[in-house]
Amino acid sequence: MKLFFLLILLVSMATHSSIGAETPLMVKATPMLMQQIKIIAIGSSQVHDSLRLPARVELDQQRVARIGATVTGRISETRAILGQEVRKGEQLAILNSTELGLAQSAYLKTRSQLALRQLTVNRAKRLFASDIIPAAELEERESLLTEADIDLRTATDQLRVFGMSDTDLARLAKERKINSLLPITTSIQGTIVERTVTVGQVVQPADALFTVADLSHVWVVAELPEQQADWARKGDEALVTISALPNQEHRGSLVYVADMVDPNTRTVTVRMALPNPQRLFKPQMLATLVIHKLGHQELVLPDAAVIRIDDRDHVFVQTNADEFTLKPVKLGNRDGDRRQVLDGLQSGEKVVVEGAFHLNNERQRKELG
Repeated sequence: MKLFFLLILLVSMATHSSIGAETPLMVKATPMLMQQIKIIAIGSSQVHDSLRLPARVELDQQRVARIGATVTGRISETRAILGQEVRKGEQLAILNSTELGLAQSAYLKTRSQLALRQLTVNRAKRLFASDIIPAAELEERESLLTEADIDLRTATDQLRVFGMSDTDLARLAKERKINSLLPITTSIQGTIVERTVTVGQVVQPADALFTVADLSHVWVVAELPEQQADWARKGDEALVTISALPNQEHRGSLVYVADMVDPNTRTVTVRMALPNPQRLFKPQMLATLVIHKLGHQELVLPDAAVIRIDDRDHVFVQTNADEFTLKPVKLGNRDGDRRQVLDGLQSGEKVVVEGAFHLNNERQRKELG
């Protein structure tokens, strides 16, 4: 009887020993399953740290012109509408200004005065050469000529400020006809994105009547918290995604990082330049700006190798030609399609990067069996 119980005990121990030889975390792949598996040896790589910021699309202020009147007057005609494409120098509106007419009148008068005094000086020079008038009288007339020349220069500069070109001035001097109509023209090529003027409106030089913008380039602007101000430097690599344009990523670099903190928001403004040849990005669109910075050499793992089990990250490590062990790992930040390995793996270990899902199904099937 004792011998019988001893045999039963030995058989039981052998059974338990054989069950423990293959733990629940180990799985042996079939030849068919091996064809669906891809294995790589993990190693170190340059890891990017990244910071995500809410952002918005804005006009490139270096490609924007706010067009206004150069003189007080009343709008008599408009020739441009919102959204219209315009060329540099194209007329947007016509201004009727009595102030311009008065300035042209003053210009013509000073030209006539200058011509008259020039004749007077020429005559005085002949009389002085014949000893008919003294030198003091000649000097007096030359002084009056200088004053007239200064008045003409002043009147000319005023008309240029009002928007008259040299061609316009030459025509005015030749025809001697006052024209109080002044065209308002655009100084850049682009699209009219704002118009605040109507026919009959009285405008001042300080009024912005049209805003013209070159939309082929835009800015992506974000506010960096003061505590993370050391994150951004001009020239840093950046990536932007637009909420209205999903599944699209656009790379670039930071073109501006503010040197001062906004006292109201305690943030630092950063900008990224974004080409916009097809006009897909519209100002005031919401976006996400990701700023990348190069980190140190770190052990990294493809994100596709990671399996989430019981709220923990795991990977399958190859322990034999067709045997794999499920190991828990501690992972850091995601850098694109890679994850930083903090604990659980060593450089050179071979992990499954494709087919881990099938391996895990096989492991679970064994556990249930």
